[in-house]
Amino acid sequence: MWIQRDISAVVKKAFAQFPILVLTGPRQAGKTSLVRHLFPKAGYVTLDIPREAEAARLDFEGFLRSHPDPLIIDEVQYVPEVLRHLKVVVDRDKRPGRFVLTGSQDFTVMAGVTESLAGRCAVLSLPTLTLAELERMDTPGDADQLCWRGGYPELWQRPELDRDLWIGSYLASYLERDVRNILNVGSLRDFDRFLRAAAARAGQLLNLAELARDVGITVNTAKSWLSILETSRQVFLLEPYHSNAGKRLVKTPKLYFCDPGLLVYLLGFLDWPAVMKNAAWGAVWENLVISEARKHFLNKGKRPPCWFWREAQGDEVDLLVEVGPRQFLALECKAAAQVDAGALRGAASVVKAFGPEAIGRSAVVCRTEGAYPLAEKGKLVAIPLGGADGLHAFLNRNS
Repeated sequence: MWIQRDISAVVKKAFAQFPILVLTGPRQAGKTSLVRHLFPKAGYVTLDIPREAEAARLDFEGFLRSHPDPLIIDEVQYVPEVLRHLKVVVDRDKRPGRFVLTGSQDFTVMAGVTESLAGRCAVLSLPTLTLAELERMDTPGDADQLCWRGGYPELWQRPELDRDLWIGSYLASYLERDVRNILNVGSLRDFDRFLRAAAARAGQLLNLAELARDVGITVNTAKSWLSILETSRQVFLLEPYHSNAGKRLVKTPKLYFCDPGLLVYLLGFLDWPAVMKNAAWGAVWENLVISEARKHFLNKGKRPPCWFWREAQGDEVDLLVEVGPRQFLALECKAAAQVDAGALRGAASVVKAFGPEAIGRSAVVCRTEGAYPLAEKGKLVAIPLGGADGLHAFLNRNS
């Protein structure tokens, strides 16, 4: 069963304009399946096969004779020298649509892209499935299912797969392959504990010293391991909005997981009702909403213009989406079906700092079945996460 991906139009547009398209993203997000589906006439080779990797490393000209363009080169992080060779190749022939490169270790791939392919390639990042993508399936998924099962395509294409077994195996292979390849982690057991400790802090201000102390590692090690989680697209940091507004703002980022299913699995819940009854439910919902907003922009080929706002005295907004210079959409995440205008009172401090035009529209993303107004003229509304009047529709209309 094929799941139509929102990023498809951007991928095809980029391939038609650049000699090289680089598609990164977490393991099992569907990168290979997507590009092979979109470009069925292109050749395909994976550098995960030692024989192919060795051929590309030792004789790239011969490698290309065996695999002429248009060509999809999968798992390019295993032979980063390929990026340097491709610079020479495309400088000789700048025709668009020659190569598609995919990779799961963003640091390895992007280091080579920055050094060798700047100006010669388009770079896109494929996230795991969004709720909008699941809602288009023959048997649509909902927000609770996305949060519990996660957005990895194989779990939805093969509903018979056991969720716990699949995600557990994913983590085991991720630890063994990516973590060992990116950095020489002395103890995978400690790294697994680090992952779970990070999950317990989802939606919170990042405190590396506290995180390191709980796992029993140094702060520098915690910083290095967090970088691994970021570069392999397992977590992301949401930064506070820093523009000088004459106020002392919190300068510490907040930690979120890219895929909500992985977060819920790491928190150790046995079933979905247990999630909703737990004190962590609010943080899980916030992680789900903010990760969906981030995916929305990644699927449009954009760098997510996403921030949070928190003043030292406590006024805060869960998510600011920058739509212009000092102009924002303000969003709050509430795991309740009914909310009132007080749920977004922190937005007043943004208006006070930047003026009455700073916030065009605001929304509280909650568990309502349909949108409803919270203020006159529709400038503040309560919206569901999914559906025709949900978060993705709100962002499409206003950003």
